[in-house]
Formats: sequence, structure tokens, C-alpha cells
Amino acid sequence: MGQITLNKVSKSFGELEVIPPLDLEIKDGEFVVFVGPSGCGKSTLLRLIAGLEDVSGGEILIDGKDATDIPPAKRGLAMVFQSYALYPHMSVRKNIAFPLRMAGLDKAHQDKKVEEAARVLNLADYLERKPGQLSGGQRQRVAIGRAIVREPAAFLFDEPLSNLDAALRVGMRLEISELHKRLTTTMIYVTHDQVEAMTMADKIVVLRAGNIEQVGSPLELYRTPRNLFVAGFIGSPKMNFVSGPEAQKRDATTIGIRPEHTRVSTDTGDWPGVVGVSEHLGSDTFFHVKCDAFEEPLTVRAGGEVDLKYGDKVFLTPDSAHLHRFDREGLRLP
Repeated sequence: MGQITLNKVSKSFGELEVIPPLDLEIKDGEFVVFVGPSGCGKSTLLRLIAGLEDVSGGEILIDGKDATDIPPAKRGLAMVFQSYALYPHMSVRKNIAFPLRMAGLDKAHQDKKVEEAARVLNLADYLERKPGQLSGGQRQRVAIGRAIVREPAAFLFDEPLSNLDAALRVGMRLEISELHKRLTTTMIYVTHDQVEAMTMADKIVVLRAGNIEQVGSPLELYRTPRNLFVAGFIGSPKMNFVSGPEAQKRDATTIGIRPEHTRVSTDTGDWPGVVGVSEHLGSDTFFHVKCDAFEEPLTVRAGGEVDLKYGDKVFLTPDSAHLHRFDREGLRLP
């Protein structure tokens, strides 16, 4: 079991409150991603759950039992760090087996559990190598293997892919997602990358300045962001925002429209403008268009076959079915 409940949990460092009191329910078997900009408190929140930081207030329940004052090693959780934290002088086998040796398990039991983890993580051919002989992705899998053998109630990942290059990050995202499907164990994953959040999570927790802005599935946050912050953070490229007369026509202070919900045309449309920088990605092209009515350029997502050049005159038309309306406080309007 891996149900984790936070009741009015807060954290202060001296006079500085970094996590105001918050509530959060993580169900057994869920893949939950904490996402937000740097300094929003997501790693601190993870460390509070792990017991690596003491809470300043509130309580943490693991499977219904109060774990607020239980030491990290006795919480039944396994943490995977950004830095891998492997022992360079030990083989992969010994690195994975380390928590089992510390727990006093016999050698036969250690070998069995290590080989099971190595098979799941495609590390069977690397058990006798040292970490320095492995790629970044392989080292991260060793760190995950060391967590797996503990059979924890939940895995806690603290930005585990940030040290990897772009191609390896994509591959490891898929591997961790596949691992979750196989193990069906609760996973809590911290990242500043909303693409990771959208592609991996069952449930996303969006944080800003220690506060939870919204909790929901990736599609819930994409389709119905609660406020301007969530709307601008979730989605890639980010949502376009328009205020002034165009928003007032729709009884809003600000309207939002995603690049993929905006049509670009050379003959007619709602907002005339001029093409600026274009980003060609093969199947898609992102055009940054300076419209006469707005101060900031709007981003439009079009098919890769759309042939527009810098300086071309165009018209943009938002899909009215996908407009997002926000009030003066930045809250979503019905």
C-alpha cells in the first residue's frame, strides 16, 4: 500500500514560510507529479514526505498511520535523487544490493532481488561494471534499481532526469512510466518540466510559492486551468493571453487561446498581423505573429507544410470553442 495524506502540512525556515499549510491526498498506486517553476517548493514538499525535512506544522499519514515524526529509513519510502548518489568504487550489483546488505539480508536473498530488479531495468549485462563505465541513463536505472529492491510503499523522484540530454530524457520518461505500469506502486515525481508532467502523470499538482494552485489529471489542467498561472504553465508552447477590447467583447479581463487552437490564414480572419520568427519542427511549425491589436506576439501552431515567411501578412482566428476566459483576479470564468 502507498496512500499518502498531507493534513495542513507547512514548512518554515526561521521566519520564512516556504510551504503554507496545505492538504493533499495521494492514492495508492497513483503516479503524481509535483510541477512548478524553480523555488516553488516542490522539492521541499517531497523532502517533507520523505522525512528528510521536519514539518513545521500539520501531519503526514502513510497508509493511514501518522508518519510525521517517523525517521526517513522507517517510512517505507524510497527516494531517487537527481545526482544518482551511487558508490563509484562498487559494482552495479553491489550498488543495487546496498540497502539489502544494510538490512542484514543473506547473500542468496540479495542476489535474487538484485537480479530481479536488473531484469526489469535491462541491467542484467552490466551488474559487474562500475558506475563510471555506464551512461547517464544506465546510472539512473541503477539508482532506481536500488530503490526497487527495498519494495517501498512509494517511490519519490526528485528531478531524476535533469542531468540527462534531451534524447535520454525522452527514453527515461518512457522507462519510468513503463516501470510504474509494471510495479503499480505509488510514485511521486518532482520536475520543473511541464512536458514531463503532462506525459507521465496520473495526477499533476501545480505549485507556486509553496501553494497548490491546482490538482488534476493532465487533460483536466490542459482543458480547464483554474487560473492564469496554471493556464500559462501547462501546455507547450504556452497559452497566448489577450486583454483589452478583444477580451472585453467576451466579458472577460483576459482571454487565453492555445497555439494549436488558433488558425492562420493569408486571406481573411479576426486578427491581422505579420509573421515574425518561425520555428520549423518537421511535422509542426510555430509562427510568432505580431498582430496590430496586441502588444505581444501570438504563437500559432500549424502543420509543417504551411509555407509562410518572415514579414508575410496573415490573419489569425481563435477557435471560439477553445477560448479560456479569466477575470480581473486571474481566475477562470465559467
